[in-house]
Amino acid sequence: GMLYPRDTPSRERKEIGGLWSFRADFSPGRDAGFTGPVIDMPVPASFNDITQDPSLENYIGWVWYEKEVLLPLRWLQDDRSRVVLRFGSAHYYSIVWVNGVQVVEHEGGHLPFEADISSVVQGSPGIPCRITVALNNTLTPHTLPPGSIQYMSDKTRYPKNYFVQDTRFDFFNYAGIHRPVVLYTTPSVYIDDITVTTTSSESVALVQYQVSVVGSRFYSLSLSLRDQEGRVVATGEGPAGELKVLNPNLWWPYLMHESPGYRYSLEVKVQAQVDGALLEDVYTLPVGIRTVHVTSTQFLINGRPFYFHGVNKHEDADIRGKGLDWALIAKDFNLLRWLGANSFRTSHYPYAEEIMDLCDAYGIVVIDECPAVGIKMPESFGNKSLQHHLVVMEELVRRDKNRPSVVMWSVANEPASELPPAGFYFKTVIAHTKALDPSRPVTFVTDVNYALDRGAPYVDVICVNSYFSWYHDPGHLEVIPLQLTAQFENWYKTYQKPIIQSEYGADSVPGLHSDPPLMFSEEYQKAMLREYHSVFDKKRKDYVIGELIWNFADFMTNQGTTRVLGNKKGIFTRQRQPKAAAFVLRERYWRIANESSCLPPVTTSHALFL
Repeated sequence: GMLYPRDTPSRERKEIGGLWSFRADFSPGRDAGFTGPVIDMPVPASFNDITQDPSLENYIGWVWYEKEVLLPLRWLQDDRSRVVLRFGSAHYYSIVWVNGVQVVEHEGGHLPFEADISSVVQGSPGIPCRITVALNNTLTPHTLPPGSIQYMSDKTRYPKNYFVQDTRFDFFNYAGIHRPVVLYTTPSVYIDDITVTTTSSESVALVQYQVSVVGSRFYSLSLSLRDQEGRVVATGEGPAGELKVLNPNLWWPYLMHESPGYRYSLEVKVQAQVDGALLEDVYTLPVGIRTVHVTSTQFLINGRPFYFHGVNKHEDADIRGKGLDWALIAKDFNLLRWLGANSFRTSHYPYAEEIMDLCDAYGIVVIDECPAVGIKMPESFGNKSLQHHLVVMEELVRRDKNRPSVVMWSVANEPASELPPAGFYFKTVIAHTKALDPSRPVTFVTDVNYALDRGAPYVDVICVNSYFSWYHDPGHLEVIPLQLTAQFENWYKTYQKPIIQSEYGADSVPGLHSDPPLMFSEEYQKAMLREYHSVFDKKRKDYVIGELIWNFADFMTNQGTTRVLGNKKGIFTRQRQPKAAAFVLRERYWRIANESSCLPPVTTSHALFL
């Protein structure tokens, strides 16, 4: 299991962020290890933008982090408790030592990993616990995301041992310890995992549960489900069963109900006798009761049609890169609700658990995407890549399976799904994901022609990216109605599945104006959106079930002749200031919300105060 660390009557947690000692290994073979001078490096944060050293900005290879921390005495003297070290994420390959003992190795970023370090730290009170992390951000054809190293051997043009990391995705390859590092405790007999699924009718809901207990085969287990007023509404016993909730408060998306994001609290308690002592572990899991169903033309949440009017995002900001930042998270959610957005896709990787918690709490619907972006090379469709992809989906589903906000899994973004191996590859990944979680639909996001895509037959919802009048026929807004209409009609005629426009948009440089609209001006971005919207309004009466703008905010990319300090397709700047397009989208999203909601109409002036 990978339950999020929480303080409970039986568990304690200690976050160990702040400044860590840091060293990048610039030796030619990247094999010098943690020797030499160190600098201070904040955690969580990407290391790339922290210093004035341009060689660290684009560094590829091994970096080293280290920190010493004193653990509470009670953690170290009780042999009936465990001490666990957990990383929210680190990019991309991690090896961790505690007091010189290797405790865990993990491949891949964006997802948590942990190790039981009890045997290493217990019995040594008063001695600092030294945590050392070796982290490698190199991408290969078999990692997610994939990449390749290009060695420049022409000594007349490049320095000795010169190489660059090639990728096929359009965002900066930030690296570092990006999310919280936490030490937490549990009893030696503990709740390892909880799985919850829900069904409901108007008057009754069923909460099916499975609980995994580790440490003993002999234990008693009880469950209590409480509403937001603290009232117990259902109880159960044993590691598997179902709870019946009368007149349930359902989990509704933002703007679909006057109380969106309603969650119950499921308290799980296990007791066991160990060496004559009674051990008790308690864990509380937030639970939202909701259902998801897909038809040939609709996406239903709790039996009601749901239309995705939302955004694509990135974990990206000045200085901290992809590092978790609570101020930025709070700002983004305020902007989402100001905008009238009810959803986003975690483009192009799983977002921090802290972000996902707020989606659950605020009723923001999520398409949860794994880091499979830029799968373009034929060798990235082989068995080695496939096996890693399956493991990543296992880790993602394990982490987010209980989240009511997550209504669909996305297994990739813009792969070369026209290649011959792509059919078997995506058939396998999607079938595996559905076996892990039969309760949610599965998709991947395509930019391949409808007649050539070999993975599309296996998805539940068609998600299409297109940039008519930008990457195709640049500057010609007049082609959008014809080309976008044809796109939708061809996909639906071929597959009879609902369609989401999962990306569309245009770059705009803040403050750059042109009338008539010209590319990169704020006016052109507005005009493109309106052309797309006119087609959406016709097709959402039939089988188009959503629109997600690219992008919520400007974000950093690799340097290139088409990128001026990053991608400028945001409707907000990287500093979260609105461009003209933000107001176009805001007016539209609130209008759609008012059309489809059973709530009293909300004007955009009222929305200022949400």
